Amino acid sequence: MARVLPRFTPHIRRHCWLLIGLSMLFASGCSHQPGNDIVSQFRNGTPQEFLQTSVDRMATLAMRDNLQSLYLLMNKLYLRNPDELKKSGFLDVGTAEKQVRLAIEQQQPLPTLGGKKDLAALSYAMSPEFLGDRVGAFIYAIGSMLVTAHGNRLEFYMTDAINPTFVSNAARNIEKATWILSQRQNKQGEPLLFSNEISEEGSNLSFAVEFGKIVARLDLLTQMLDERYRRIGLNYAQSLLFLNFLPVQ
Repeated sequence: MARVLPRFTPHIRRHCWLLIGLSMLFASGCSHQPGNDIVSQFRNGTPQEFLQTSVDRMATLAMRDNLQSLYLLMNKLYLRNPDELKKSGFLDVGTAEKQVRLAIEQQQPLPTLGGKKDLAALSYAMSPEFLGDRVGAFIYAIGSMLVTAHGNRLEFYMTDAINPTFVSNAARNIEKATWILSQRQNKQGEPLLFSNEISEEGSNLSFAVEFGKIVARLDLLTQMLDERYRRIGLNYAQSLLFLNFLPVQ
């Protein structure tokens, strides 16, 4: 006598398919390389990340990378302009760079700039009247401008607001600063700071490339912020327009 198989209700069948799907998901997850699955990503995260949206996290990482680009540029500028290190009063590049980094990240004034920050410091640092360490002053001015444009913060969370206009303006200011760096000269007709070089011996455009990375990150963040606030407005308008009740089961 043939055995009669039980007939499952639609409710039970749905649960069966769900269990099969979850089994396949976990099986495929085990075959991934370490660090690619969700569990590893949570393990590698920090508690602060739970207080960040995706845009907040992106802004935090962009700020970190932009400052690292600035510090790389500072090192390259000191190597190309050794006389500026002597003006700093420090014996080695590492100590001079550390002082500039601390001033930027702790939002403290740089003594050689007389209390000036961001745009005022940038104008002064690249003027013929400035006689101090121009490398440290130039990098500090750009770094403090970036921090100011982001609401005087280095990390961002759900309660923070970043003005996309200010971020975009910072990108344009860096483009202008890059042009000033390559064009402005002293009374002897020499660049205030040696940076990019195009000559018969070869070309060195690494300064322009690194500044370009900073501008690109700022422009991308601007677009993300614009979209974020646009979506907030659209979502609110949609909620008023459709007045849909939310399902409870």
